Amino acid sequence: GRDDQFNNFSLDGSIFNNPFGLDAATPGGQTNAQPVSLDAIEQVSVSVAPYDVTLSGFTGASVNAVTKSGTNTLTGTVYGFFRNEDLTGGKISGEDVFRGKLSQNQYGVSIGGALVKDKLFFFANFEKDETTELGAGFIPNTGSGAINESSVLASDLALVSNILSQVNIGGSETYNPGSYDGFTYGAESTKGLFKLDWNISDKHRMSVVYNFLNASKEKPAHPTALGFRGPNASILQFENAGYQINNNINSFLMELNSTFSETTTNKLQIGYTHFDDFRNSLSTPAPSITIQNNGANYIIAGHEPFSINNKLDQKVFQLTNNMNFYKGDHTITVGVSFEKFMFDNSFNLGAYGAQGVFFPSGDISSFRNTVGNPALEADLVANYQAQFDAAIASDNALSSNETGSLGGFALAETNVGQLAFYVQDEWEVNDNFKLTYGVRFDKPLFFDSSDRAQDVIDVACCFAPDIEYVNPNTGETVLLDNRKMPTNKWLVSPRVGFNWDANGDNTLQVRGGTGVFTGRLPFVWLGNQIGNPNVFFYQMVDPDFKFPQVWRTNIGVDYKLESDYIISTDVSFTKDINGAHVQNWGLTTPSGNLAGVDNREYYLADDLINNAYVFTNSDKGRTFNIATKIEKTFDNGLYTNIAYSYLNSKDVNSIEAEITGDAFAFNPVVGNANNDILSYSRYGDTHRVIGLASKKFNIFGENAPTTITTFFEYARGGRFNYTYGGDINGDGSNLNDLLYIPTQTEIGIMQFSGAGQAAAFNDYIEQDDYLSGIRGSYVDRYGALAPWRGRWDVKFLQDIKIVKNNTLQLSLDILNIGNLISSDWGLVNQPRNLQPVGVSVDQDTFLPTYTFDSNLTETFSVNSNLLSRWQAQFGIRYSF
Repeated sequence: GRDDQFNNFSLDGSIFNNPFGLDAATPGGQTNAQPVSLDAIEQVSVSVAPYDVTLSGFTGASVNAVTKSGTNTLTGTVYGFFRNEDLTGGKISGEDVFRGKLSQNQYGVSIGGALVKDKLFFFANFEKDETTELGAGFIPNTGSGAINESSVLASDLALVSNILSQVNIGGSETYNPGSYDGFTYGAESTKGLFKLDWNISDKHRMSVVYNFLNASKEKPAHPTALGFRGPNASILQFENAGYQINNNINSFLMELNSTFSETTTNKLQIGYTHFDDFRNSLSTPAPSITIQNNGANYIIAGHEPFSINNKLDQKVFQLTNNMNFYKGDHTITVGVSFEKFMFDNSFNLGAYGAQGVFFPSGDISSFRNTVGNPALEADLVANYQAQFDAAIASDNALSSNETGSLGGFALAETNVGQLAFYVQDEWEVNDNFKLTYGVRFDKPLFFDSSDRAQDVIDVACCFAPDIEYVNPNTGETVLLDNRKMPTNKWLVSPRVGFNWDANGDNTLQVRGGTGVFTGRLPFVWLGNQIGNPNVFFYQMVDPDFKFPQVWRTNIGVDYKLESDYIISTDVSFTKDINGAHVQNWGLTTPSGNLAGVDNREYYLADDLINNAYVFTNSDKGRTFNIATKIEKTFDNGLYTNIAYSYLNSKDVNSIEAEITGDAFAFNPVVGNANNDILSYSRYGDTHRVIGLASKKFNIFGENAPTTITTFFEYARGGRFNYTYGGDINGDGSNLNDLLYIPTQTEIGIMQFSGAGQAAAFNDYIEQDDYLSGIRGSYVDRYGALAPWRGRWDVKFLQDIKIVKNNTLQLSLDILNIGNLISSDWGLVNQPRNLQPVGVSVDQDTFLPTYTFDSNLTETFSVNSNLLSRWQAQFGIRYSF
């Protein structure tokens, strides 16, 4: 029920997150690359409520992967997996779907054994992955009626391409916006892991792990930052509007386990990880171009706005030491943990001009008007020529100076960390009952970040430090200073858990506990403050901001029946102590109200001091979850399970943006945008049913066993909002105003921009089960749910034993096999338009004028990409 940025991912117990938090929670996630090959992983554990105080850094889940080790027996494997567009479905609901180029080749090798028998062991893995795929799942509109045809006219895209291709970028060279149809993007990754296990003596064992990842991926422009930008059913992008992201990682971990006596043991871990992330724009230096149609984003071209010399260098150092004392029935753990995160970030939003980034570049009508009118065409080319000339001049000026120097590209240096002490007692009360209780103390550290902030920006220059803002939580007048770091008081996390073998024979296990969990924040939030952009607005963290904390309670039961069925049920409740919320402290309480049927609060001109977006805390969020599972292994070797989970999660801000101002702009509201209103979280499935069945067959004899495994999922989630396309409450955001759903009487007195729109809007409401059920009120934030989705996957494994301990394995994976059987099965629906109603407000009468596209008749359309189509993958593996 929360963003995966609040999970803690670890490798062999050592931190392995993406700590700055850009786009993905795991290292390599921006390139869709796995940082460590699955072939190098021995096991993965997921803990939502572990009451062991040695585990921390999360308010979601703790996910730990344990790497493989070598043994005295030399073992190895060579493998490869392959798929292409011919192994994907081409029909949805009986209609042909365009299948673009797709190619993925993954191959690797693993080997493990002993360098010195019983003393020194090694394991190594190397893997490479190369992928080419279609740049967008939607195609330009040519009137074909194809199910994946967008509403963006191919003729409009051709007009834009014609104009931009006439812009001179130096000498005789003109700008190339790239293709707008059928283009592909590529990705590749190379990864490796090497592990040594050394039995130093009977009392000391050491493990050393090194792993690396070099990955890159071409991607479209960011789909949601600073507004909806596609590519989707209503917005398309040119090929060169995208960028290439690069993730390079080098990680080292040393673990020393020592036995000092029969009553004392110790585990020491020291880790260091270096992340080198950077972007390469697919465009030459150019402005970002956002072309609208009737006030909504329509076509995206030019330079990707977040990819101007965008570089991030991350260094993570960690040290953990846990000492265990064994005293009778008690195992007492005393530990210390130190983490330091060092970030150098060059982020240059708006460096090539604000037009097209913060404001539209124009309307498609200006391009259409050039048809048959050379004079208007020349004027439009000249308009864009001026924007390109300014962007190129800016790039030349910035590039001539070293990054971080006066006049050069920005460089923000952020150094943060966390120090922790903890103590715990694991008490075996009797043979059937174990009680674990302890307390953890975490202290945030900011080192020299305050001084670094001063290096980045001259506060007196750009932000008028004497401006007085109002803290909406206290009503106090405050001054903002980006050199002031948040509070670093100790955060206390007491926990208690138990495990009870009720019958004494492991047939009925009862487990549970309650406690406080302290997490980390995506440190880009703090980096925003240190690297403020020198223009437009402050991006701050509340001086009283506290690291995320939750109080979590759970109880679970595992019951084994005489028939060997195992039934497990878990119930958990989580309450925010320090949740995250974003406010604009430059907005006072709205002093006006709209006229008409939607009379929400409205910000007048005097209600805005100056935009100052601030991360602060709220304690209102909460999550309730219940899950149950039934499993059994039959006498014939068939294993089956089926599970159901229900989630009710609410928060005040389902933050997904990295830019503080964006996080505010995307949080849906009705009136006062600074209120922390509890509503549905966008994360997680409300209902989810999953099942699995697996069995080995000896169809071809015992030396050639066949294994068939099938997995199915049936779920309802995909929460989304209905918001206005426009700023109906005057808070400065065109993205966050929740719709008012009028009654049939009220819709007749609303003012629309065109004939027939009122009737079309009424028909749209009536066909939508959610909207038609709340007429006369506002939609809830993330109150709408996408339809149920179902998927059925099958995996075939064919082993062929060649000689002793040598096996050839052939595999076939078919995802969404239901769609292979019937093109009506396995489909995923998505909203056609998240902003179905445009709006503008008369500043004299405060009466809104609404715009509704009469062609919008249904809420949902089928997602025509691979989510809704079957796809297959072949594999081959040789093991010895």
